[in-house]
Amino acid sequence: MNKEKNYKLLLKQAGSLLQGEHDLIANMSNISALLFNGLPEVSYAGFYRFQEQELILGPFQGPVACMHIQLGKGVCGKAAETGQIQIVPNVHEFSGHIACDANTNSEIVVPIIHNKKLLAVLDLDSNDFARFDQIDAEYLQKIADLVSK
Repeated sequence: MNKEKNYKLLLKQAGSLLQGEHDLIANMSNISALLFNGLPEVSYAGFYRFQEQELILGPFQGPVACMHIQLGKGVCGKAAETGQIQIVPNVHEFSGHIACDANTNSEIVVPIIHNKKLLAVLDLDSNDFARFDQIDAEYLQKIADLVSK
């Protein structure tokens, strides 16, 4: 199955999972499991919740993760600070990268915004270099938008 077709299926599944469910933690839990199990070459899929001016580890799938990330620090902190999706083909070349898992080589982080306020970030890692691209960004943004509702 090609990448875009797979994302269309994941988006449909995400919509079904989230329909009628309003608990943010429950929704993040199911979405992280859906993405971790539904996307090839993904070693981590999870959320960092924005609380008290920092990112706090939320529901995730994959190896253990950093628990606190300051705004502007690492890929997650940069996405949270700027409100922009961050696609990093080689995390070892990203200034200030936080190595929670030494096996990670590429990363994508999508801010989750509701009513112009940052709720969280969606973070996906891969042990492959250059795993993530604009197709990932487009569909992960759509999934993040579902979570933010």
